[in-house]
Amino acid sequence: MSLEATDYTGQTSCGDEARTPLRDFLRTETGSAAVLVAAALVALVWANVTPSAYESFWGTHLSVRLGSHGVSLDLREWVNSGLMTLFFLVVGLEARREFDMGELRERKRLALPLVAGLSGMLVPIGIYLAINAGHGTAGGWGAAMSTDTAFALGMLAVVGREMPPGLRVFLLTITVVDDFLALVVIAVFYSDHIAVPALLTAVGTFGVVLLLRRFKVRRGPVYAVLGVVAWVALLESGVDPVVIGLAMGLITFAYPAGRDDLERATGLFRLFREQPTPELERDVRAGIAASISPNDRLQRIYHPWASYAVVPLFALANAGLQISGEQLARAFTSPVGLGILIGYVVGKPLGIISSTALTSVLSRVRPPVGWGAVTAGGTLAGVGFTVSLLIATLAFDGTTLEDAKTGILSAVVGSFLVARLVTGVIGLLPPQIRPRVLFGRAETIVDLSVPVDPDRDHLRGPRHAPVTVVEYGDYECPYCGQAEPVVRELLGDFGDEVRYVWRHLPLTDVHLHAQLAAEAAEAAALQGGYWAMHDLLLSHQGALRLKDLRGYAEQIGLDTARFERDMRAHAGAGHVAEDVESADLSGVAGTPTFFVNGRRHYGAYDIEGLSQAVRAAREKAALRV
Repeated sequence: MSLEATDYTGQTSCGDEARTPLRDFLRTETGSAAVLVAAALVALVWANVTPSAYESFWGTHLSVRLGSHGVSLDLREWVNSGLMTLFFLVVGLEARREFDMGELRERKRLALPLVAGLSGMLVPIGIYLAINAGHGTAGGWGAAMSTDTAFALGMLAVVGREMPPGLRVFLLTITVVDDFLALVVIAVFYSDHIAVPALLTAVGTFGVVLLLRRFKVRRGPVYAVLGVVAWVALLESGVDPVVIGLAMGLITFAYPAGRDDLERATGLFRLFREQPTPELERDVRAGIAASISPNDRLQRIYHPWASYAVVPLFALANAGLQISGEQLARAFTSPVGLGILIGYVVGKPLGIISSTALTSVLSRVRPPVGWGAVTAGGTLAGVGFTVSLLIATLAFDGTTLEDAKTGILSAVVGSFLVARLVTGVIGLLPPQIRPRVLFGRAETIVDLSVPVDPDRDHLRGPRHAPVTVVEYGDYECPYCGQAEPVVRELLGDFGDEVRYVWRHLPLTDVHLHAQLAAEAAEAAALQGGYWAMHDLLLSHQGALRLKDLRGYAEQIGLDTARFERDMRAHAGAGHVAEDVESADLSGVAGTPTFFVNGRRHYGAYDIEGLSQAVRAAREKAALRV
């Protein structure tokens, strides 16, 4: 069925949020990486203009005491051991989300990134130890092994615009393995003398957290207090306390909102509307919180702080390096600087690519992306900053620390240039080869439980288009109204390459006329007027009563008497019910929800986000052909 030429305003009573280029930029990982780079540059300028002021400021002690007990650290230690705990919490949360809802929910897909992450650490360590053998600096091997998650993903957003979405998941899993092992290394090899009683206190506190999670306790302040207790205990034990952040993130479940939970929250809100008491207000907040996974809520709160405050502060506190010709000449000839630089720029890609290839051959599990994308990901993983600087400050001091910092910062630049070179070469490949190099032949996870049936579903676009976009929608939902112009633009941009399917999901607990409107669309479909009615319903979301629907039927030239009979007989109710059942089977609870070639789209439903998903699906479909 082709796109019908019907008038459409594209407006709803709700309207779009005010958006600016700056806000869009700051919402991306490119923005957070830019803030990180800016903070590192400020630290370099500060350390070279007023070096004594830089060291004096970050060496200022800050004490927090409660009675006779307290914690006293300098500002740099508060950033490195305190605020960075929040950063690792966010890393753990994102990894857990992929484990529960993303590519990694198929456990067999874990093998490749796990092996790649481990090998991507061992090879750089081997290179560093080989270069530093006999120089008395081999003990700093930990500074050459860990990828910076924020930098790597930010650089991917800059140099990898044409990379497949699966590369981000693959790279994220590698960096999480990397971070976890790095924290173990810090705890075992770079911590002071271990105080066993304090360590047992931390372990016992974390055990209480696991117990509360098992019994589904949902009191955020309880977990926050236990997290602080575990952090202080680890600090007192001599183990770097940032490990508690990653551990708390990794145990925090992620799951899509369930229909039952959302309907329960709606019922609670109605009770509150009828009787606005403090008790019911508390129940409403608890009901809403229960419908959203703890992982989603915590990421929403802490991700911006980690990206735009914690990591830049870490760079500001640790990237300060006095640069001079003499210092650079010494660093680039010292075994520490060379070991770190070569370990990252050469060792990281070599370890990740070779281990991925070997594991793929032995296990016959294909990587989630093509080998060109794996190579690009390996080069991006050569960015060592946050954990690398953290370990360097623990392992070195004086000029040796300066050499290590020079090697770390040089590795960032070197890895960026190599990654840019790799992506540039891939971009020059012939169009027939490039998709295979980028996307590979790994099977895609399918989230849509009920496949599209052209003989049953309503299609807009070519019947046999390579890409199918399915939207579960509600005619009274203002967000569906906002998404409709985006869908129109998407179909216009991709032409015959995309077919669009609307499936009904009337949210009857919040939209009084949604079911009636859905049945009106199906009644119109019985006379061949589905899409004309569809467009009118979305452009008049505030007028969906029966008399309005009768007027729309007359406007598009339907037999109004037959339309009214079909409406009274609920002729379209069965079709709507089947769509709702298919939504439940696919875990859809809200509108609009999009699927692109069977894969649920979790990103923004703006034209940029959906276009990216369609392009990736199109390339995958071309490879299958």
